[in-house]
Amino acid sequence: MTTHATRSFADIRAALLAKAEVALVDVREEAPFAEDHPLFAANIPLSKLELEVLSRIPRKDTAITVYDNGEGLAPLAVQRLHGLGYSDVKLLEGGLQGWREAGGELFIDVNVPSKAFGELVEHHRHTPSLAAEEVLALIESKADVVVLDARRFDEYQTMSIPTGVSVPGAELVLRARELAPDPKTRIIVNCAGRTRSIIGTQSLVNAGLPNPINALRNGTIGWLLAGQTLDYGQARRFGEVSEDTRQRASADSRLVANKAGVQRASHADLQRWQGEAARTTYLFDVRTPEEFAKGHLPAARSTPGGQLVQETDHYASVRGARIVLVDDDGVRANMSASWLAQLGWEVFVVDGLQAPDFSETGDWNAPIPTPPQVEEISAQTLADWRSHGGVAVLDFTTSANYVKQHIPGAWWTLRAQLKDALNTIPKAERYVLTCGSSRLARLAVAEVEALTGKPVFLLKDGTPSWIKAGFEVESGESHLASPRIDRYRRPYEGTDAPREAMQAYLDWEFGLVEQLGRDGTHGFNVI
Repeated sequence: MTTHATRSFADIRAALLAKAEVALVDVREEAPFAEDHPLFAANIPLSKLELEVLSRIPRKDTAITVYDNGEGLAPLAVQRLHGLGYSDVKLLEGGLQGWREAGGELFIDVNVPSKAFGELVEHHRHTPSLAAEEVLALIESKADVVVLDARRFDEYQTMSIPTGVSVPGAELVLRARELAPDPKTRIIVNCAGRTRSIIGTQSLVNAGLPNPINALRNGTIGWLLAGQTLDYGQARRFGEVSEDTRQRASADSRLVANKAGVQRASHADLQRWQGEAARTTYLFDVRTPEEFAKGHLPAARSTPGGQLVQETDHYASVRGARIVLVDDDGVRANMSASWLAQLGWEVFVVDGLQAPDFSETGDWNAPIPTPPQVEEISAQTLADWRSHGGVAVLDFTTSANYVKQHIPGAWWTLRAQLKDALNTIPKAERYVLTCGSSRLARLAVAEVEALTGKPVFLLKDGTPSWIKAGFEVESGESHLASPRIDRYRRPYEGTDAPREAMQAYLDWEFGLVEQLGRDGTHGFNVI
């Protein structure tokens, strides 16, 4: 049995306090990760490690420490990371239990650094807020009030506060004066829980808007717990802003960035850093995905600023790395950077960019290893084979996508639990693998061949090709070969979370400041 080198809790803690680069990677699925993990652990499940790690840990000699909770996933992750060319990969001594026994603090839920920071901001700045009942009374009395929803547009569409307009977090300072031009108009900022409404409200306060500004206390959760009704399927979005509004917002946000200690960079600085071998540099474009697609800097990743501040651990999985932000208006990068600086990051905004610098077009595509060559079949061939029997279809998409629609009889399978899944799936003469794009399924072909000894094929272009060909699909949890642990069900999403879960979530958030104090490694600094 191979023994792998280890790093201890004390090693990780010392590196965090020294602000060295730290990549502490939890390779379990998201649901068990959300049950307990260290503050700065990044969740990169073994199931999709190859598809995510190159963008999240871009430098191959980063000191990476991986762990699980005794499931045997971490040693496999070490092997895979070595296979991808990472040279400094070790196991966490004793795994998650070792962290606990060494006195390490453990946190529940996801995106915890950002959520805990939001609570710290409210604690220090006493961010103004109104209860759901107070906001409803303002709306019903036709008071001079606008409600701005700081979440992603798809979250807003799922459920929203009546009259609310979608203005994702990084857009608030740029757009708010246009949406509330009268300084007497009250601005209410909401999200689903607490973090993004606190950060959004405090952004507007920090930027010096003259309006009365409040967070909706406890977001849509608070609204529902007050017995009030949400809207569904709304599509109100922010519009364009005038040049005057843009210039005022740019000046305001530059002052906030300066106060937070955001550093400045030129395009030449950025290019020099991108060539550095000994330091991780993330380049994030914090504008909307639509703007990014029309033109962006080469090697930039599209990360709308509000989500970057909310999910920093997902995008920048190396704590202590350098973060560089770009936009084309001087507002969104400076405001996002002001928060990242307070979150303890070394963060720069690139100044002086010109239109020709935004030379790349199209969506951001994650870098992935060279895909293995496998035998592909068409949807028509799969349909023919299914009519004769003897074929098993394994679907590696997310469980949520599978439940929505899948090929009839296909088995939903977690790649990291393939051996157990194949014990559940009736044996077949041949196997066909699919997912939402075929990228993840392709990685599993050799693994299924090794475990079954049978011919294994990839459905070309995944399940969408089956749907496009007009073949029937089914929905529901019809054939689960693995437990649905790939995603933690957030108590603040969807429209059917139990009241107890919503209240428990709020109670947990209220306790985060105390937990940060016990952990002692956060390095946050609220301005």
